[in-house]
Parts: sequence; structure tokens; C-alpha cells
Amino acid sequence: MKNKQITIGILGGIGPEATGRFYLKLISEIQKQKLTKSNTDYPRIIINSIPAPELTTTKITPKQLEPYIQGVKQLEQYGADFIVMACNTIHLYHDLLQSGVDIPVLNLREAVKNSLNNSQTVSVFGTPATIEGELYSFKGIKYLNPKGKDLKQLSRAIEKFNNGKQRNKQIAYTDKLANKYIKKGSNVIILACTEISLMLGESNVPRKDTLDILAEYTISYLKAFKSGT
Repeated sequence: MKNKQITIGILGGIGPEATGRFYLKLISEIQKQKLTKSNTDYPRIIINSIPAPELTTTKITPKQLEPYIQGVKQLEQYGADFIVMACNTIHLYHDLLQSGVDIPVLNLREAVKNSLNNSQTVSVFGTPATIEGELYSFKGIKYLNPKGKDLKQLSRAIEKFNNGKQRNKQIAYTDKLANKYIKKGSNVIILACTEISLMLGESNVPRKDTLDILAEYTISYLKAFKSGT
């Protein structure tokens, strides 16, 4: 196993720009941990950028999930040893996607859980599906999440940003909303949508970026996989 060339499969395209950012974060994490001496030491990485529907609403149908299911199956066929999904909301359906393939699909929910502590008040910034589906709701954590008008407008900002509409305006709105929740008593904002990771990536608000968490988790899993543990 130690000498085996490991192949990482990335399910992406949701959205495409965030997938590109995740790839760069993955490479940066490999370099930070000094896992390479030359270009041949990098893992083989396959990105399957799927044109799938955005999972922003709470009413997600089996038809909407079908491209995601096919996407992980394709990565298995392409030779991936394990899969990471560069999207938060799809992790609500992690078990469904895992059941469709014989290789591991990493669960971002578990990695986010391990990054939190019970002394924090947390605001989850993501799609209505992610927040109302309680993807990142854990026992012992106090939450102060957007709801009502705030959640509706946040969802609209995510969709517009992903479609390239008035991007600076969406960034400014989302940053203002994040600061609002910090002032209301939140200690940290979880960037629980890949588009929000892009919008607030340079913000001064206390935050946990799920793209960073996913990159660190992926490399941790890669190291364990290579060692056979």
C-alpha cells in the first residue's frame, strides 16, 4: 500500500469556481505538510465537474440528486481510491451516495463536528437545505443561525454569486450579514456553502471555512490510506 499511487476523486462543479478553489487548497495543504519532494510525489487527482442542479431549497427531489449519484459512480469507474465532495449540501445525502459505490466517500459533517467545541456560539451560513436540514447541528453547540428574511436573502446571494450576477454586491451583503450575527452574539461563522467560502474567504469575521476543513481532512485521510491504517 505504501508504494501504491493513490487517486483522489473530487465530485465538483457545484459550483465550478469553488471546486477550483478547493483543488488549490488541497495542493497548498500537501505543500504545507511537506508531503512532496518532487512533482511525482503528488497524488493523482480526478475532478468530475458535474452540471448538477444547485441544492439550495429544502425540497430536493430524487431527480435533482441523480447527477450526484452518477458523479460518484463515474469517479469510481475512473479509478478513484476515495471520493471527496466539494459541496456542503450534498452531504445531507452522504449515506445515499456512499451506498452507490464501493470506495469511501468522505463525510464532511464529521470533520466539521471535530473542529468545534461546546463553548462556542455558532452561526451556520449556507443554503436553506443545509441549515434547516441541520447538517452541521451537533449536540452541545449553541446556534444562532440565519432564518426568515435573512436566510431567504442569503440563499438569493448564493445563487446570484454562482451565476456571476453583481458579485461584489453579493459579497458585501454576505459580509454585512455575517458581522450582524457576530454582533448578535455568535463566536464563529461556519462557511457552510462553497460559494460562501468564496464570498467570505477574505472577510475579517471569525469563521471556519468548510473548504479548508475538507482539504485538511482529505490529506489526513490520504496519509492514513497510504499507510494502510
